[in-house]
Parts: sequence; structure tokens; C-alpha cells
Amino acid sequence: MAKVYIETSIDSYLTARPSSNLIAAAWQKETTDWWESQRHRFSLCVSDLVIEEAGRGDKGAARRRLAKLAGVEVLPLNEQVLILSKALIGEGGLPEKAIDDALHIAIAAVHGVGYLLTWNCRHIANAETRPKIRSICLTHGFQCPEIATPTELMGVTEDD
Repeated sequence: MAKVYIETSIDSYLTARPSSNLIAAAWQKETTDWWESQRHRFSLCVSDLVIEEAGRGDKGAARRRLAKLAGVEVLPLNEQVLILSKALIGEGGLPEKAIDDALHIAIAAVHGVGYLLTWNCRHIANAETRPKIRSICLTHGFQCPEIATPTELMGVTEDD
């Protein structure tokens, strides 16, 4: 069973109150659809960083986010993760301000996770940054996870 790293934006869209913003509402729907129909095909994992980020902000929202993550495997942050995250920034894969995003990618890569699921299209699921991120991971001896949004990881059905 392939492993999917659930980045914090997934948990946030999954548990947020319905949005009146059309794009946010669509992402909420896609995230809920993925969670309900596809997550069982994968082994899910997060990191302490995801748990920490999910616990921020409004207490009720934080409780909902953390409840969805209950029982999901938590991958450790280690020295290799720190080295790779610094390389992702230092070698131009991500801007300096995106240290948490670099950590998400590095955690998934170092632990050999097949997919990183995210709605962070500014720094992570970005067609312009993905090739550089892949290259940096490979240069440092790690396979980059396939970075995808829930829409991209819906699988193929016989109806397709």
C-alpha cells in the first residue's frame, strides 16, 4: 500500500467550515471527496510539524483538525530531514521564508513516502518549483515524493 504524507493544508480544508469563496469551497469539496473515497487505498502519515500546525489557532478548529489526524502514523524529524530541508532552501528549491514547507517535503522524502498531498500551490504543489525540488532531493540521495493535490490523486476508475 503506497504511503501518503498529509500536509497541513489538507487537514485544514477537510475540517474547515464551508467557505463562500468559490475556490476554497471547491478545494474543501475535493478534499472531502478524496478523504471519503480514496484515503483507504493508502497508508497515511503526518509529522510532528503537521500536528503542531494543526493545533494552532481557534481551539474548536484545532480540535477538529487534530481529531482527523488521530491514529495516523507520525514520522519523526531527524538530522537527515534537517539537512535536506536546508538544502531545499539553500539550493533554490524554495524561498527562505518557506522553511516549514521545506521540512514537509524533506520529512516525506527522507522517510521514503510515495506521495505528498497538499493544497499549498505557492511553494509545494507548484509546476515551476517541483522540478527543482525533485532535483535537490535526488542530488542528496532521496527520491522526492510525488507532490499532488487531492484532485490529482483521485485514482482511475473503470468509468474513466
